[in-house]
Amino acid sequence: MVFLKPPDGGWGWVIVVVSFFTQFLCYGSPLAVGVLYLEWLDAFGEGKGKTAWVGSLANGIGLLASPVCSICVSSFGARPVAIFSGFMVAGGLMMSSFAPNIYFLYLSYGIVVGLGCGLLYTATVTITCQYFDKRRGLALGLISTGSSVGLFIYAALQRELIDLYGLDGCLLIVGALSLNILACGSLMRPLESSDSPSPEKSCVDEVPDQCFVYHEKEKTVEENISILEKGCIAEKCVNNVPDFKQDNTINKNVLSSINVNEKDTYKKKVVEQTNFCKQLAKRKWQLYLNYWEETIVLFKNKVFSALFVAILLFDIGGFPPSLLMEDVARSANIDEEDYHMPLISIIGIMTAVGKLILGILADFKWINTLYLYVITLLMTGVALFAIPFAKSYLTLAMLSGILGFLTGNWSIFPYVTTKTVGIEKLTHAYGILMFFAGLGNSLGPPIVGWFYDWTQEYDTAFYFSGFCVLLGGFLLLLAALPCWNACTTQSSKLPPNTYSYKVASSA
Repeated sequence: MVFLKPPDGGWGWVIVVVSFFTQFLCYGSPLAVGVLYLEWLDAFGEGKGKTAWVGSLANGIGLLASPVCSICVSSFGARPVAIFSGFMVAGGLMMSSFAPNIYFLYLSYGIVVGLGCGLLYTATVTITCQYFDKRRGLALGLISTGSSVGLFIYAALQRELIDLYGLDGCLLIVGALSLNILACGSLMRPLESSDSPSPEKSCVDEVPDQCFVYHEKEKTVEENISILEKGCIAEKCVNNVPDFKQDNTINKNVLSSINVNEKDTYKKKVVEQTNFCKQLAKRKWQLYLNYWEETIVLFKNKVFSALFVAILLFDIGGFPPSLLMEDVARSANIDEEDYHMPLISIIGIMTAVGKLILGILADFKWINTLYLYVITLLMTGVALFAIPFAKSYLTLAMLSGILGFLTGNWSIFPYVTTKTVGIEKLTHAYGILMFFAGLGNSLGPPIVGWFYDWTQEYDTAFYFSGFCVLLGGFLLLLAALPCWNACTTQSSKLPPNTYSYKVASSA
């Protein structure tokens, strides 16, 4: 398939709109799962740690399965994957309304909905990148705000639906709304070349000859000999040749020579195809070895290793507030009449603002993106330490806004990764980092919930969360500083395969 040059507009803006609404519809409920979390605690009576697995799986499984999602989109295209994933998300949400226990929710809401969201995220990003080149950053920034806007709206929407129709009715209605993803997916027209193959050639003619192992060996040698004997007998009957013994001897000599040639040809084809399979297997094995060699080279980079630890610790400590903040307010005995807006909605809208502002700041040459990212980590750690001291709705709302804004550092994370490993290693490095980010998303809320089940308070849990984020920030800062010093003094002495971080102002 040959793709046309990205138009940077035209139907591309339709792709941006439908991708925005796709992320809005698929991520709205999983990101605002904190509202459902309270209802599941009351409905099933399980511990907070066990119940938190539902939301953490829904948000982490898509990142953990990102390699599989990429293969699916590459193999089948963005439109079929988006439509199929729309059925997954809607079906998982509707199935969750009939959940008899928390373990059923692990499958229906955690795995099915989470995997569907991961597939949809990959599909929307892929189709957007195909349609945009010069304005790709703007387009990706617009569609990424769909999830944050979805968190803002779905937090209030799900609470209202629960009050009107109960938990089961809420999940059914939200699942029905997710069916609109099918309409969005149908508009994801692939950007293909208009030059189609000539109709004279069939699909079989275009397949290489190597793919047909026995292309010319449709009959066995004995069958060919039998056919030749019948052909010779028929020919003699027509020509009335009298010398049967002489003809029989000639036929036997001809058939024996054909037999030998057929066997030689057959053996040659078998040898050729065997060698072809061996070469293919060697090539695949070499690619596998190269992948792990490149991975080892990446981890030899101190900044990348620290970045890997920082993103894991950040998601373990920084993700739980978006899931558990509503329960934190209830545990603090805050009156529901003081609620002017759900805390999760505040996190959602401030995350969108943070993505926009931090993304704009990262474009300034005089701002070092890694310093900026480290600052967001350190401030997030301090805000997490302050949660146990918040005893009113106002203070919790302020902390929710701060945490939401700082969580917008996801928009500058690709910048940091690119500066650390280089653009040629970005795809490989980003895939590794996203896997561990998904692992952190999956482990963070259950760990905080287990701390509450153990101590019957959230104070220790958020002290642990703040410590994790601060530790990751300090490790990243300490690992990066020597590399910057080396860039200015010893850049000419670095071996060609050594990666180092460069200050943004010098780029």
